[in-house]
Amino acid sequence: MLGVPKGASKEDIKKAYRKIAVENHPDRNPGDSKAEERFKEASEAYEVLADEKKRQAYDQFGFAGVEGMGGGPGGGPGDFSTVFRDFEDIFGDFSGIFDTFFGGGAGRGRRQGRSTVQRGADLRYDLEISFKDAVFGSKVDISYQRNTGCESCNGTGAQDGSGRKTCETCGGAGQVRRSSGFFSIASACPTCNGEGQVIENPCKKCRGSGLIKKQQKIKVTIPPGIDHGKRISLSGQGDVGPNGGRAGDLYVFVHVKPHEYFERDGNNVYCVIPISVSQAALGAEIMVPTLDDKRVRVKVPAGTQNGKVLRLRNEGIPYLQNPSRRGDMYIRIHVRIPDRLSSKAKSILQELGELEGDNTNPRPIELSELKRSGQL
Repeated sequence: MLGVPKGASKEDIKKAYRKIAVENHPDRNPGDSKAEERFKEASEAYEVLADEKKRQAYDQFGFAGVEGMGGGPGGGPGDFSTVFRDFEDIFGDFSGIFDTFFGGGAGRGRRQGRSTVQRGADLRYDLEISFKDAVFGSKVDISYQRNTGCESCNGTGAQDGSGRKTCETCGGAGQVRRSSGFFSIASACPTCNGEGQVIENPCKKCRGSGLIKKQQKIKVTIPPGIDHGKRISLSGQGDVGPNGGRAGDLYVFVHVKPHEYFERDGNNVYCVIPISVSQAALGAEIMVPTLDDKRVRVKVPAGTQNGKVLRLRNEGIPYLQNPSRRGDMYIRIHVRIPDRLSSKAKSILQELGELEGDNTNPRPIELSELKRSGQL
């Protein structure tokens, strides 16, 4: 769209975009829908290529790489904040027409001071829990810091009920402009930080921000069956927004400690149980521990081979959306060969070998056979 090679520099991309945008600007092409479309497509292309992360994703995966990242071809209504910032730098006062096409320049132009209510930031908390708590759920107390409204000034940022006045530097516009040759470049007012208003007598406790950091303690419910890496969303437990804006959310990311014996695979759980050579050969009934500290009687068939897998139904992990339903527990049999034998034991095994006719020239076993039997 911009007619630049893959290795083009940021400056080359900006120049190409500027040329196309000037030629197809709606002010210069009133009523020309094709020029309007080319202008919009060029802006979408520049939005992708001006952002390093989006450009890298586009270079690797094409249009699919930037879908859902905001802006970009084929991505639907995008976030053109990057385009707008650079658009002002490149075209100065032409930025007004950009508002018309993309729904307002991200709050640019005359502001309404601090009357604009903003949502607070979302927060993240990393929580480590035990394997058992992840399986059966629990309630955990956590403590973290968040922004809350300043009690001293009731979140206004002004001391003793004093108000705000229009910023004298920018006249309430929130911007200051400077000329650079042919272009007029806008930037946020350094006095009011782009707010358009200043507080006459800032609150001493919050220094005019209306917000203070406060320790928050809450109880988090861990649902049964939650897996490692999942997150729990707690609405309204993030930072409170400026000027009484609603609070953001708290996202609790769950990290599950590994278990000493059990290993999870989806909603199933695996463990390894050792048995003796005689138990494997003759068969046996053994007591096997489960996740909920029960001991279940399991029958080991005679002739069980090392690595054979037995299944216990409904003894696995509860389903997150339906805790009454559980996966299965799989037991892998490990036939333990004794490393020390008494004289009598050696004699018995030698006799067994003679009866069985030990094969001194064995053929390899097909891997597919071991996979079918669950031994591999």
